[in-house]
Amino acid sequence: MIEKLRLDIPILLPNVPDAVDSRVSRLVSELQERAGIEYVHVAGGESAQLCLHYDPTVIGLPRIRELAQSVGAQITERFGHAIWQVEGITHERRARTVAEKLRKLSGVLEAEASASGLVRVEFDREAVTEQEIRNALVQMGAIAARDAAALRLDRLPSHARYDHRSVMFTHARSEHKDGKGEHDHAHGRILGPNTELIFSLACGALLVVGFAIEKLLPAAPGWLPIVCFVGAYFFGGFYTVREAIDNLRLRRFEIDTLMLVAAAGAASLGAWAEGALLLFLFSLGHALEHYAMGRAKQAIEALAKLAPRTATVRRADGTLEVPVEELVIGDVVLVRPNERLPADGFLVKGSSAIDQAPVTGESIPVDKRPVDDVAEARARPDTVGSASRVFAGTINGAGAIEVEATRLSSDTALAKVVKMVSEAETQKSPTQRFTETFERIFVPVVLALAILLLFAWVVVDEPFSSSFYRAMAVLVAASPCALAIATPSAVLSGVARAARGGVLVKGGAPLENLGSLSAIAFDKTGTLTEGKPRITDVLPADGVPEHELLSVAVAVEALSDHPLAAAIVRDGRARLGGREIEEATELKSLTGRGVVATFAGQPVWLGKAEMFGQDGITQLNPAVKASIAKLRDAGRTTMAVRIGERDLGAIGLMDTPRAAAGDALKRLRDLGITRMLMISGDHQKVADAIAKDLGLDEAWGDLLPEDKVAAIQKLRKEAKVAMVGDGVNDAPAMANATVGIAMGAAGSDVALETADVALMADDLRHLPFAVGLSRRTRFIILQNVFISLGVVALLVPATIFGLGIGPAVAAHEGSTLVVVFNALRLLGYRDGQA
Repeated sequence: MIEKLRLDIPILLPNVPDAVDSRVSRLVSELQERAGIEYVHVAGGESAQLCLHYDPTVIGLPRIRELAQSVGAQITERFGHAIWQVEGITHERRARTVAEKLRKLSGVLEAEASASGLVRVEFDREAVTEQEIRNALVQMGAIAARDAAALRLDRLPSHARYDHRSVMFTHARSEHKDGKGEHDHAHGRILGPNTELIFSLACGALLVVGFAIEKLLPAAPGWLPIVCFVGAYFFGGFYTVREAIDNLRLRRFEIDTLMLVAAAGAASLGAWAEGALLLFLFSLGHALEHYAMGRAKQAIEALAKLAPRTATVRRADGTLEVPVEELVIGDVVLVRPNERLPADGFLVKGSSAIDQAPVTGESIPVDKRPVDDVAEARARPDTVGSASRVFAGTINGAGAIEVEATRLSSDTALAKVVKMVSEAETQKSPTQRFTETFERIFVPVVLALAILLLFAWVVVDEPFSSSFYRAMAVLVAASPCALAIATPSAVLSGVARAARGGVLVKGGAPLENLGSLSAIAFDKTGTLTEGKPRITDVLPADGVPEHELLSVAVAVEALSDHPLAAAIVRDGRARLGGREIEEATELKSLTGRGVVATFAGQPVWLGKAEMFGQDGITQLNPAVKASIAKLRDAGRTTMAVRIGERDLGAIGLMDTPRAAAGDALKRLRDLGITRMLMISGDHQKVADAIAKDLGLDEAWGDLLPEDKVAAIQKLRKEAKVAMVGDGVNDAPAMANATVGIAMGAAGSDVALETADVALMADDLRHLPFAVGLSRRTRFIILQNVFISLGVVALLVPATIFGLGIGPAVAAHEGSTLVVVFNALRLLGYRDGQA
């Protein structure tokens, strides 16, 4: 039975007077519908308490932390969150043992480890210190004692250091005062990171020598080959014994325990050579598995190396070169042609085509130009358009440019991707949780079967030694080594390949779920359309000058940051031709309907026609209603404007469908997505016009944010469904979907934090790539599980009927390597590949 945790987490909600605030409601709604969360509520104000009942195997504290930050809440420093890259974890079984032992520590809330050597720990600082957790890792041989004070994310450059509140990525090469290389300290292993491989080869060498002496030198002393075999046992069983002891302390029977029992049984029968062969092949399989998993790990580490270590900065004392970690927000960085950009920011001088593939996965360089208004961009950097926004790690083209930094080196899109991808390694998929549960049941069953076979001599006319040998062979054959690594290797490779293609997938569960979708719901504005609407029609009411209608609309919308508001301000000012406009005040948003403000001392209502006639707001006059109906019939988004008691008229806007949307939708159909629909707050006629143009199956219009949530809940009852949006206004709907997918996440912290899958580029063409990769990953996972269980199903009866330990372990370890290298094929996945 899965243990569910109840946790009271102190959170900070700046400028929130009480728990009734809309941000609190949004946080609760986003969390409540997440898989793995049973119940959630928030109480209190400035020092609010977030109470959660959740299943840590389904959703972890890192995800909860991200979602809290996406709505402006911050989990306080009482709860620590650490990600460490350690040496000493060489395979999936060892990773599980390390995680299990860490979870036994008082105060550790969650702990996961991956076969690539990544360890994630969530802990309560009031119950356990970081040093105590480090010491526990040292005792398990996960890192060397001399490195205990400097846990590191190895190979992550210093500029990618991430230390935000209690989240720790550390790079401590400077701690090594002896001047040796990073791995010269052995990291808990006698001969460095390759100790297990060296021990395995030593085992094999002693096995060959002993066997040669026994067969080719009959005159040699009888004890000499035995000494060689005993030495082979020592080197081949060194790590297996450690693992078996750790598992027995945890009252668990794992594969390493079965192998050790089989080798000991072979020795007790005098079959030293076969026992040594078993340990040699088993240890060699582990060493090669570790090497292969390192391939996938390197694909992730490569992300951290993309940004340069230094930047050329223009400051008051001239131009100088500084380490990127010394950059501050507002610094102007000079980037020469063909150099990598050292910081996130916006162009203030020069134009160039920038290769954004390292961050967003876009295959074609993107033209960039300076912002029109530097002061406005500096004041509101999140509103800077993609034509002027740049990211650290991307590559400048032929033009020299100057970039004003808007983020610290630890907060760049690239640094966050590295952090989130690393966290994703430790998030288990549904198949992985199933296989781990299966193993916990299967291994004791195998032990019971071996014990039964020990007594076969009672029923069958054979010596006890034959029955014993057969039982040991069955132990080897039935050990599900390949099953343990089948899913983690595929998930790690899939997440790494997705990140390299500009898609951030937050763990195994979203990766698998994305590949099992049959329906996708899209938001309209900014997802299926460009998100850059323009004014197409201005229809004043009788007797109202056009300039009055536009002046009021521009003044009010200048206070809003909605895309439609930006369009009205931009195009409205252009139509007014420089006419001076009085400022509006006291803007209040009526979510999903419009806004209310004060202009020239009078109240102004601006929004959908449906806003009028509700909540004490009088109906629009018939002439304005007719104008709105006419605009909607033409597929326009409409805004009605009223000041005081006068209806000023209606404004029609149109957003252009994305050029790539039609092709992306077609490719999604080819991948097996059978139902695609749009959910929009726009009028139904506008939604229908866009849907027909793009070839969608359905369009649901006139939806408020809560209606979108209800729509996704309805769809989810019928099939697995994804919600694609911008990660801000669509966050509650995304939370209710099987998978929430955010577009343009490279430029939006909220999108990165909210989504299960984030498309770093603002390009819908990346969605078919993500779905295709996920489907391929699920297929390879199923292949691996089939291979793993198939080999066991074949070997068990074969060993019962006489197959020896040697061939059994060869086939057994061979299947382990097959599933690992099969998973690594995902690193070479190409868009559109079957």
